[in-house]
Amino acid sequence: MTAAQAHAGARALFPPLVVSTLITAIIAGIAADIAWEIWARFLTPFWVGGPLEPAALVQGVFGLSSRFAAELIHLVVGVVFYPLGYMFIARPLARVATPFLPWWIVGLGFGVGLWVFALYIMAHFFAGQPPFLGFIPLTWASLVGHLIFGLVCAATVRWRERM
Repeated sequence: MTAAQAHAGARALFPPLVVSTLITAIIAGIAADIAWEIWARFLTPFWVGGPLEPAALVQGVFGLSSRFAAELIHLVVGVVFYPLGYMFIARPLARVATPFLPWWIVGLGFGVGLWVFALYIMAHFFAGQPPFLGFIPLTWASLVGHLIFGLVCAATVRWRERM
């Protein structure tokens, strides 16, 4: 790819439908998921007394008894589907609605969107929990984790697209 093609691709609303786009999404997902896991399992316990447990939410949503299956679902969603959502939904919407926002604000906004999806849509509507788990300290730790995820995802996509 020439520099001109890369520059034109960076301005396009959607990334090209090529293998390198999927590779970028997966790399972004791995980086963001690692950052999330460090926050969720190693740092959050110092704040709220225990780790974030997204697998427990997945178990509640899908009625799974298998913790392994729930962890696997959360991993695949975080590594593949969320980064694709950033690349094909969140970033294009931001480019149309708020083209003046820098990439890192869009990444943080994406993280907020993931947090709303997890703790309002999935936890409340599907798992029957109070909206945002009643805004307990775990709610705010989850927000920070999703902000980290969104920021790392956006930064990694930006880095890969500039290569």
